[in-house]
Amino acid sequence: QVQLVESGGGLVQAGGSLRLSCAASGSISSINVMEWTRQAPGKQRELVAIITSGSSTNYADSVKGRFTISRDNAKNTVYLQMNSLKPEDTAVYYCNARIRLRADPNFVEYWGRGTQVTVSS
Repeated sequence: QVQLVESGGGLVQAGGSLRLSCAASGSISSINVMEWTRQAPGKQRELVAIITSGSSTNYADSVKGRFTISRDNAKNTVYLQMNSLKPEDTAVYYCNARIRLRADPNFVEYWGRGTQVTVSS
């Protein structure tokens, strides 16, 4: 089985920075797309950033220029560097990844349990 475990969340003042990590573990053959999404209280979950296996990236307009997604394929880990944080960035941040297990030709989407990010004004 596969586990995605996020870390790095916490409380930070507006203008500060945090770096989230999400490590995938298990019988992994390869990982395709990796994403960060977030959900604020009372709001729908939204896509924050996406990175392909070739390291192409895309971002929500609300975080462009402030957040950077990256990945370390050797560690099966995706990162989200968040700078110039705003109170409206407060949310639970989730990572998900499309993963192919050993001896399985199919990619399946897996999700982490989330990490809380709180930005105070």
